[in-house]
Amino acid sequence: MAPKVNEEYKKKKKRELLKAAKKVFIEKGYVRTSMQDIMDEAEISRGAFYSYFDNIDHVFIEVLKYDDQKDGQYFISADEGPLWPQIKEWVEEQQFHIEAIDQTLLYAKAEFFLSSKYVKNKNNFPYISERYTRTAEEIEKVLNEGIRKGEFRPQQSPRFIARYIISFINGLMLDTFQLGHDQTKVKDQLLVLLFSLEKIINPIDSK
Repeated sequence: MAPKVNEEYKKKKKRELLKAAKKVFIEKGYVRTSMQDIMDEAEISRGAFYSYFDNIDHVFIEVLKYDDQKDGQYFISADEGPLWPQIKEWVEEQQFHIEAIDQTLLYAKAEFFLSSKYVKNKNNFPYISERYTRTAEEIEKVLNEGIRKGEFRPQQSPRFIARYIISFINGLMLDTFQLGHDQTKVKDQLLVLLFSLEKIINPIDSK
């Protein structure tokens, strides 16, 4: 009788497969990536690979989840320290991620979001909406914590400030992917974002 594969092994193996799949999606995009491409990269048999994934869409969504968890694409935690310096640090850190955009899944994501599979069947991919909502809620949580602690006196709703931050960062990522960071001036634009956030969030003693 063949030995049973324990859950820890399966989790580790799945992470390895997702790492291989991410590499292929970054190199080839979503449209030109096939299941066979990923199997070749991972050096795994078809039968073994299909025991983890149903189809290329399933692989891509799982890669997004893996990427979100691995890279920590959510906001800062509302810990005991002052929150405005943490927000500033987080925004400044985005420069590195955005300038290295060609090493990310952005191109594959753009292709996926424009694909007929997604456009016509968005309800079949709930994680896309969930990840946006979760990120917005994490940012909103920090802003509300700042209000509770008396650090922030926002001029707009925390709910809409959170979505403004997401839209700004996502837009800058897309522009930089298309045009290059020399043209989009990532650092300068992030300084403008910080300037506007300081006015909107209105932190006490932010100077």
